Amino acid sequence: MATPRPLRDADLSRVEAVFTDVDGTLTTAHRLRSTTLQALERLADAGFKLVLVTGRPAGWAECWARTLPVEGVIAENGGLFFLRGAHGRLRKVYAESPRVRGPNRERLVAEVTAVLGQVPGARLSVDSAYTEVDLAVDYNEEARLGEAGADRLEALLRARGVTAVRSSVHINCWLGRFDKRSAVRRFLKVAWGARNVPGEGRFVYVGDSFNDAPMFGEFALSVGVANVRRVLGRIDTPPAFITRAEEGRGFEELARALLAHRRGTRGDAS
Repeated sequence: MATPRPLRDADLSRVEAVFTDVDGTLTTAHRLRSTTLQALERLADAGFKLVLVTGRPAGWAECWARTLPVEGVIAENGGLFFLRGAHGRLRKVYAESPRVRGPNRERLVAEVTAVLGQVPGARLSVDSAYTEVDLAVDYNEEARLGEAGADRLEALLRARGVTAVRSSVHINCWLGRFDKRSAVRRFLKVAWGARNVPGEGRFVYVGDSFNDAPMFGEFALSVGVANVRRVLGRIDTPPAFITRAEEGRGFEELARALLAHRRGTRGDAS
């Protein structure tokens, strides 16, 4: 498996938009630092389009889309997204039709409930109450199941036909033919009439965990914040580049590098 190169080696000169994971990428120790929010604001003020790509629920995504300096939020691992339209109005787009979502949701609840009873301490995340498409099992936010518990849950869920992908805090579970990658492709088409063409360097993705691996493969300019090192040996596709700092500070490092290129200087990505 290829080793990510230092962020300073990335050609960021043509970047127009930043797609970013949230937990463990924007957050630091589960919180959003003021300096990370300032980095988002500075990127937006400089003309970069910002899109959050997260496993968090639709309820959180709507709030973020209304209150943060972003063009949109892809939520529930691609199950739906919000995009900002004319006059700031939000548009909500689902990956699948109501006819598909309804039966899938009913079955998903049943399958996940059955699995929770097989792993001591396993429970739905508190924010699963605000989901529409997927559910999340908490293994590292308020619960502490460890790697063995998370591995066991993923195996049990997949054996029942449930897609189960781990973030830095949750195991996200869903039924349906979507993921972060397919949602980003659709977002680009619907929101901007664009697509991610390899070699163009218009879009960068930054993440930190298992469920970011498809995105690392999708974007030539893929960046892992330094804490991604903890999972590099267990993901199929590593990021092309890596920051020196972890979590939100790593995102801030990327923001500084992008802003330096926008100003027409190489700058220091530290």
